Amino acid sequence: MSQTKHKDRTRAQESTNAIELLYITMRHLFSRGFYKPMGISGETLRKSLLSLRPEIYGSIAEDRVELNGLVYVIERLPEGIEECQFINLTADEGYKDSHFKAIIPPKRRRNCYRIDKDQMNIEITRGRSEIYDILTHLTFLFIESHKIKERVLLNENKTYTREWVNLEDVVLNNKKLTEKEREVTTVHLGNILGRTYQEVANIYNTFSSEENPDRFFQIIYWLGKLAINETLDNNKRTVTFSSVLIEEIGHHIYGEIWANDIKKTLLDNNLLQRPIHIISANMHSVLNSIYAHNALPSEAKKHTGFGLYELLSDNDSKPLQTKVKNYASKNGLIYLKDKSGTNINVQIIDTDCIDFTNVPFEKQYSKGEKPVIIVMDYAFGEQAYETMDELLKPYKVNGEKIHLDVKSVSIMGKAGILEGGKGDIMIPSSHIFEGTADNYPFKNELSREDLEGFGVKSFDGSMVSVLGTSLQNKELLKFFHDSTWNVIGLEMEGAHYQKAIQSASKIRGNISENVKVRYAYYASDNPLETGATLASGGLGMSGVTPTYAITQKILEQIF
Repeated sequence: MSQTKHKDRTRAQESTNAIELLYITMRHLFSRGFYKPMGISGETLRKSLLSLRPEIYGSIAEDRVELNGLVYVIERLPEGIEECQFINLTADEGYKDSHFKAIIPPKRRRNCYRIDKDQMNIEITRGRSEIYDILTHLTFLFIESHKIKERVLLNENKTYTREWVNLEDVVLNNKKLTEKEREVTTVHLGNILGRTYQEVANIYNTFSSEENPDRFFQIIYWLGKLAINETLDNNKRTVTFSSVLIEEIGHHIYGEIWANDIKKTLLDNNLLQRPIHIISANMHSVLNSIYAHNALPSEAKKHTGFGLYELLSDNDSKPLQTKVKNYASKNGLIYLKDKSGTNINVQIIDTDCIDFTNVPFEKQYSKGEKPVIIVMDYAFGEQAYETMDELLKPYKVNGEKIHLDVKSVSIMGKAGILEGGKGDIMIPSSHIFEGTADNYPFKNELSREDLEGFGVKSFDGSMVSVLGTSLQNKELLKFFHDSTWNVIGLEMEGAHYQKAIQSASKIRGNISENVKVRYAYYASDNPLETGATLASGGLGMSGVTPTYAITQKILEQIF
């Protein structure tokens, strides 16, 4: 009798299983209502993340503390969260009308509130993807905190290293350090973290600000202190989900309010029944492409090509940016700052009011009525389905359903690339939803040839919509890239957008089945290259060319 051959699982297969387990576990914990990340209830999350070893979290599986991953996570979580034992994820439950001051992380638009010294509340208004994002980051953060604890506790947890005693003295007494004292503390911190003096000094500067130059010392101390409290006093950190959040999630509450605000504005300005083109993009590239040359004629003469946009992208160009916005508001642009909780701002542009004399793109004016452009800021993960699904639904006016005449939907944004490097462009032909068999092929009105001649490389093929950029590792991405899936990049929203567009146009009849779609992404990172992940930093000025090249081609096809 022949024995069945046992085939070892590849790292890619193990990674797939780890992601699926993370996904299922997070949904289970959410339904449960609370869990303790470093207790038994959080064990599966910890083990799965350590098994997965995502690129963005670098040395998470090693004894030394991961610094680049720490920067990435801290920039996406509210300031002070490292000090809090209790973290509550809530819906929009009225905190903005209280005395609590909103804390908004620099790299994620979400309202957070420090309730007291031990509790941080984080508002979730962008769907399940936001919950997965936060829970993954918290799991990483707490794993790192226990590394610190392991390195500072001695003699069966009865004494501390002298480096830790020094750090505690600095942080708890709010010491004003001299440059020499700061360097001494940095040396001690290197021993605590298992990192070199230079590595610690670089990260120190990343977190340092005029108001709080020693913030990095505080972050490390409180991370370690709460891990010590968990070990010595059993004061476990706890993540709780509010009952309102559990009831609301998945019901499109915020997306419906957001979409109705847009449609009401269209109605109030007699634009509801005009041809409509929807663009999911940032809040500057369409605005500047249409209005900047007329708003800034002297600057436009001095800066050729995309030079004017580089000027406007500079942090010191606030007066010029304001000048463009003021000109645009007088020439057809209506700005809708989000009040729904989606954190997605919107620009509505009446192209009938635009002076096309100096616009830098080719125009082929559509016959009939001049179109209206709706520019929506980036959605986050599954939120893309909620917002697009609600936006494409008919609008009820006096009991009558008015269908929007949506001519095209264009999606542009940042994505990870699997061949090429930062700033290169990806033109997808289909979206594959990670962890499922769902796939969405489509005819992309943009082509690789459209984006040639701008000095950046472009690639075409499939793209995978991932559950979270923080869950990817090289083995899994190599599988997607090297197999017959022919994946050229990864992002978080494409499959969700396309699902909403296909159901609205092909099944539900909410918009025309002939709606045109355009997808283009520029590379923010290449997670297959060492040191080229999102944790290595942003694009800076190198992102200007691909951003405006894609915007220009979208506008040329609209006009």
